Amino acid sequence: MKHWRRVQQAETLRETLARLALAMRKRAEALPAGIERDQLLKQARNADTTAHLDDWVSSPGLRPPT
Repeated sequence: MKHWRRVQQAETLRETLARLALAMRKRAEALPAGIERDQLLKQARNADTTAHLDDWVSSPGLRPPT
């Protein structure tokens, strides 16, 4: 029988995404204007958007009908 390892999350998805977005923005600031910098900024915006979507999906106003 295969045993699954349970992993306790140290931080929420929102915290992880915020930390990643901040790190990507800091890396982008150190780069000159160009493709790599644009990609990092786009990834940071995507992380912010995902965090907002997670907030929206887990809001109490979106409960299924009972």
